[in-house]
Amino acid sequence: MNVDLSKYPACRLDRGAGVVKEGAWLLVNLLLFQLCPFAFSALKRNVLRSFGAKVGRGVVIKPHVKITFPWKLTLGNHVWLGENSWLLNLDHITIADNVCISQRAFFCTGNHDYKSPTFDLIVKPIHVGEGAWIAAGAMVGPGVKAGSHAVLSAGSVATDDLEPYGIYRGNPAVLIKQRIIATAQQAATKEIEQEQTEKTEREKICQK
Repeated sequence: MNVDLSKYPACRLDRGAGVVKEGAWLLVNLLLFQLCPFAFSALKRNVLRSFGAKVGRGVVIKPHVKITFPWKLTLGNHVWLGENSWLLNLDHITIADNVCISQRAFFCTGNHDYKSPTFDLIVKPIHVGEGAWIAAGAMVGPGVKAGSHAVLSAGSVATDDLEPYGIYRGNPAVLIKQRIIATAQQAATKEIEQEQTEKTEREKICQK
């Protein structure tokens, strides 16, 4: 048996909103999110909320961020959405507090049943835990849960869950090591050491 895309059941997708609301979003999305070269994060936060998104405090939304259905989006406090990141949220995408989504990261909640002759759509939600980092050009697939403070390295593809504090790399992404976050005191000490090193280097240059 062969695949017949002419019989693809497109109407099965629950878009979550009517034609008027979706049309209004497409227009606003084009003017404010795609064509505008400035961040205007506060304005974008309010616009997303007006379309049904749940958006926390201090969310940063850089230019050219793509969001398919804002009414299927939850953003925690102080989330960063980098330039050209794409949230293809045919199903719900939930991003917890203090998550960094870097440039060109792609979140895809949709897939297709390759065994079906009508190539049926399959959608599953994505959840990203607190403090996680999805690096530049990385992809997160349908149904993936990224644990708290997990890291998906640049250009990697996550098709399975990411464990908390795990650092993942590759296609498909595999665990390479654990993420260890310094305490405030350790970070301050490191900064002082760095400043001292730079000062020493400058003194050496001046002596020459």
